[in-house]
Amino acid sequence: MKLAGAQATRFFAKPEAGIAGLLIYGADAMRVALRRQEVVAALVGPEGEAEMRLSRMPATDLRKDPAAALDGLKAHGFFPGPRVVFIEDATEALAAPIIDALAEWQDGDASLIVTCGSLRATSKLRKAFEGHRRAYAVGLYDDPPSREEIEAALRAAGLEQISNEAHRDLDTLSRALDPGDFRQTVEKLGLYKRGDTTPVTPLDVANCAPVTIEAALDDVIHASAEGRGNEIGPLIQKLGGQGVQAVALCIGATRHFRTLYAAACDPGGAAQGLSRAKPPVFGPRRDRMARQAQQWGVHKLQDALRELTTADLTLRSSSMAPQMAVMERTLLRLAVYANR
Repeated sequence: MKLAGAQATRFFAKPEAGIAGLLIYGADAMRVALRRQEVVAALVGPEGEAEMRLSRMPATDLRKDPAAALDGLKAHGFFPGPRVVFIEDATEALAAPIIDALAEWQDGDASLIVTCGSLRATSKLRKAFEGHRRAYAVGLYDDPPSREEIEAALRAAGLEQISNEAHRDLDTLSRALDPGDFRQTVEKLGLYKRGDTTPVTPLDVANCAPVTIEAALDDVIHASAEGRGNEIGPLIQKLGGQGVQAVALCIGATRHFRTLYAAACDPGGAAQGLSRAKPPVFGPRRDRMARQAQQWGVHKLQDALRELTTADLTLRSSSMAPQMAVMERTLLRLAVYANR
């Protein structure tokens, strides 16, 4: 049977007892691994591996011993309870012994969990699992997690009281991060709020979100965008002392002002434009950038991007001008534009 969408999400969280098998496939190995981990834990319980009710085998082992998969399904351990045979990184070249083992499955045997990369619709593995009366196949793609998946992750982290604004930021964050990074962020948020009975706020989400390399440049870029020219010189000196290159500062500033320009052009408003940006902007930073986009307006932002393009060409040319001085002058000009 083939599962997709919300049906697959519910199955991962609470799979049927005594299933014959489950095939999980997809190009993103992290997504596949997280789902496999979830469903195996649901099938064998927290003590399943310690009680030797979980058997792991790389798919390449089947090349040497094709009967290993079937033997694993039929084997009986010392401890009672459901058993799982997990075959990792399967391929079409090794499909035959897996399909044979699935065909021989009977009630009381272990469940066969198989993971692999992308599979075509004509895949023998897919057809075998989709066509089996007690087995399932799930394809995982690079779609952002659904609201149901986010809610499940929040419940697992013990987060129940969440403001609407924080929900919105978590949804934005889920589209900007890899699944593993997003799950770690939610777990970190759960630890951050442990013992705190107040609802999760956007500031809590921002405090737990991963810190990017660009965050080190934010102070001077925001100072320029908000017209605080007197702060730019000291911040430039600080960045230079930390080894930040002028080209990196130019790239960061250009990305920032392009995001502001896209937000200012968005018919839904600056805040909506920032939520749809690539990557999306969330938390208090979004509100701050929305105010900047409204303050600048489309025409002034076009002028700012022209200034940054000129600075970029100067930095990449054979000019002998001190590069950090070029960027300091450019950011000071932008601060003057902001105050007009």
